[in-house]
Amino acid sequence: MRSLTVTSAALIALAAAAAPVAAAPGTDAPSRQRGVFLTVSGDENTWIRGVVLRCVPEPGGHHPHAARACAELDAAGGDFDKLAREGSLCTREYSPVTVSATGEFRGKPVTWRKTYGNACELESGTGHVFRF
Repeated sequence: MRSLTVTSAALIALAAAAAPVAAAPGTDAPSRQRGVFLTVSGDENTWIRGVVLRCVPEPGGHHPHAARACAELDAAGGDFDKLAREGSLCTREYSPVTVSATGEFRGKPVTWRKTYGNACELESGTGHVFRF
């Protein structure tokens, strides 16, 4: 139970980092850019990980492939359901993986969640966006 509590606390901290920050009095812009909090979790939440992806003013956040992920989201018009599919052949092994995206992408609110049959199907269906 302790590892679940520690993991939950870490994800809450990452989500807070993705939350918008109010502008300081007398300034025009927030001190931190908004972004999308991405998560990947295993069957029945046996494990979970998450990162913040920021694409404005330039790709960044904690995502290891931020530039490619932002480019792929731009090509899909910010629609996670329209991410380009890779032609990977995947096994039919059922080991579900659930992904989610919450926050803001290029000024538009994002709330998206989908479950894939296994990690190969996830990678084939979402490119670099959930590769972290």
